[in-house]
Amino acid sequence: MRKTLVLAGVFALLSGALVAQAAAKVEAVTANVTHDPGNGTFSLTVQREGRTVVSPSPLGIRTATADLTSGLREVARSTRTVSENYRMTTGKRLDRTVRHAETRISIAGAGNARFDLVVRVADDGVAYRYELPEATDVLSEASAFSIPADANAWLMPYNPQHENRRFRTTAGGAATGEYGNPSLFQIGQDLVLLTESNVDGRYAGSSLRHTGGGVYQVQLKDQRVAGARVGPWRTMIVGDLATVPESTLVDDLAEPSRIADTSWIRPGKVAWSWLSEHSSPTDFERQKVYVDFAARNGWPYVLVDEGWSDKWVPELTRYARAKGVDILLWFHWNRLDTAAEREATLPLLQRWGVKGVKVDFMESDSQVRYQFYDAILADTAQRKLMINFHGSTVPHGLARTWPHLLTMEAVHGAEQLPLPDGNPIQPFTRNVVGSMDFTPVSLEVGPKVTSIGHEIALPVVFESGWTHFADKPEAYDRYPEALRFLDQVPTVWQQTELVNGYPGETAVFARRNGERWFVGGIAVGGARTMTAPLNFLGPGSWLVETIRDNGRSDVTRTSSRMSSSDMLSVQVPANGGFAAVICPATQGRTTCYNSIPQVPSTSLTITPTTSVTVKPGASFEVTGSFTVNSIRPVMDVVLKPTAPEGWTVVGDPVTRRVLRQGEVLSGKWTVQVPATARSGGFEVPIAAEYRVPDFPRVHVAKAVRGLVPLTGQAYVSDLPFDSATNGWGPVERDMSNGESGGGDGRPMSIAGTTYTKGIGVHAESEVVLSLGGTCRAFTAKVGMDDETTSPGSSVFQVLGDGRVLQQSGVLRTGEAPVAFNVDITGVQVLSLKVTDGGDGKNFDHADWAEAHIACSA
Repeated sequence: MRKTLVLAGVFALLSGALVAQAAAKVEAVTANVTHDPGNGTFSLTVQREGRTVVSPSPLGIRTATADLTSGLREVARSTRTVSENYRMTTGKRLDRTVRHAETRISIAGAGNARFDLVVRVADDGVAYRYELPEATDVLSEASAFSIPADANAWLMPYNPQHENRRFRTTAGGAATGEYGNPSLFQIGQDLVLLTESNVDGRYAGSSLRHTGGGVYQVQLKDQRVAGARVGPWRTMIVGDLATVPESTLVDDLAEPSRIADTSWIRPGKVAWSWLSEHSSPTDFERQKVYVDFAARNGWPYVLVDEGWSDKWVPELTRYARAKGVDILLWFHWNRLDTAAEREATLPLLQRWGVKGVKVDFMESDSQVRYQFYDAILADTAQRKLMINFHGSTVPHGLARTWPHLLTMEAVHGAEQLPLPDGNPIQPFTRNVVGSMDFTPVSLEVGPKVTSIGHEIALPVVFESGWTHFADKPEAYDRYPEALRFLDQVPTVWQQTELVNGYPGETAVFARRNGERWFVGGIAVGGARTMTAPLNFLGPGSWLVETIRDNGRSDVTRTSSRMSSSDMLSVQVPANGGFAAVICPATQGRTTCYNSIPQVPSTSLTITPTTSVTVKPGASFEVTGSFTVNSIRPVMDVVLKPTAPEGWTVVGDPVTRRVLRQGEVLSGKWTVQVPATARSGGFEVPIAAEYRVPDFPRVHVAKAVRGLVPLTGQAYVSDLPFDSATNGWGPVERDMSNGESGGGDGRPMSIAGTTYTKGIGVHAESEVVLSLGGTCRAFTAKVGMDDETTSPGSSVFQVLGDGRVLQQSGVLRTGEAPVAFNVDITGVQVLSLKVTDGGDGKNFDHADWAEAHIACSA
């Protein structure tokens, strides 16, 4: 006789035999676990209000030591109610309440091999996972979801960066093959979103393989998952059209936060230049324009994407922080994939004042890649650096466990120049499972097939803890009313409501921050009237400011007083949209818009103002004076220098409780250089930090610059670089350039001769070292490395204080090395440059073999 265990979403768990019992009312969501004694299999059925939404679907797991998919029997069962309250830093709402009914079924197979099936039922869905008694290798799961073949389906063909377009089909009509999480299905009036939760390096990610007839099989992305014990939650969000986009089930199933103090984690808007002008991250002056724009408009961040240089990022960071703006930096993931790379890089970012990183191109759902996620999340949390993953997997609840994870890409976003018909699918699919870095609001960049109203609604329709805006400052300035709205939109929400919409057609969302509601509506297709019932508002009168299209020139803002019983109706053009800001209509209030906070005007002077040359074991004196120039006072001021690691500052910070206009705070300190100090350039920043409302502590800094001169002799690869830029990947020490990761080169080889010392680069490249005028000779053998069989060419140059001292002709792959012997007497700054040889090829792997510097004792 087939036996069934019914699990109900209102937590009335069965305690008797595995049979359904009569209930006084129909439960919203139920999960039926059925055992077939004939073949010893278990299956799961999910219903909503008595309607089957997931037909009987197989359960079970195969390990390296046992096949636990058939010949199974129940051994024991227990039930409990899971009750939790937790707080997020991002998402649809900050404060969350969890109340799940959980049943644990202990199951045995042949040879008494065992596992536990753990099933949870919530008001918004069902999830289950497998737990093994001890760590073992997992080969596959029987887990699958049987969806009615005629159900509407919104699917995305799987790729490891999860950036393909989603499309509409039916569950049975979709081609057989792999589809990505999450996948959405509509069965009559009910919706089911399939995905997974709480996946990390203890397991591997998965896709959904349609095997035909609406059956979607969980396919692990590793053929062998090593040392697994607890599997991910196979997750089904179940409900009506509003339940799915409002659900927090994926986060609810994740492990609790591992960060006790989240006060340093700060969501917000980000000015970002890469999409609108790809080369701009290489340009210090252009990035300052983005900083100025962010400061004017109250955006707290600027992301400097691929191409930034350590030559100027510290200065850009100081420039930005003085204006109340913080810097975020882009990294290819394999620049941070080892513990040694993270230990070298993350503390440096902290010293620069960088607040977060964008890590890109992971492009894998393997267990090994998930172990990288675990490692870098832990290391960035330790260093209080926020993080954003691009070229990544989809969210699995990581933002609950690691609340400094502000957003993830995994979407066919603005970088793909998407067609508008995908936009109203995302809030019902990808964005359901976590913050989504779509990089919205393309006013001039891209195909311009949506209206301005549609674009400015996206940062409300799409949720992201960091919202990176896609266009350039000049573009936004040309649409002042649109920009005024963007300046008001927060990225943190206390409440989220689906107001209207249908996947792939329209989406209207209302999100609350404090007392203000923000409404965003988007549509695809022809012109129409979009409506938004205001029943999410509380009692009383509300001021509604509606922002609607006004041709392509800008948007128009109008005001009216409305109540929760009213309907907001807006006429929109083809592929149009609208936005609104709603606040209590208190007496005398004429707008819901808040003023844009600005930091006070201040100034900082330091001495010495010229470069200092100081030998190991010596000391020098620095001073700083901080002045408030604006009428607005600053609070809790601290003025102090920060010396390089291992150096000593003699003298205490100077402080002032309040510093008013015209008042000056000054200090003097002695910096002691250790006898073991390495040669090269250094900085001693002197910073004034202070507090004003609307900002975290503002940091105003300038740096005393100097040099510890090089003495004796050294290979360049053993010296610290002032800066190092490279055409592909990092500059490598004592190996060839390799690929984009650090330490992935080969032994240096030029025309068949191998060298043990030197630096491997890729044109265009420049390595800068400060010498201090104490050195006399630079020698090297230069040429193209043998590691690439494709032809490349480069020109090598040695520059002293900006003047070319020696250069090679064009050197090509396979040619003998050229010897450099350069007189560098009196040179303060030495630059080793490699440029393309003029053929336009991209295989310019170049070596400074045996690069050596001789200096005075």
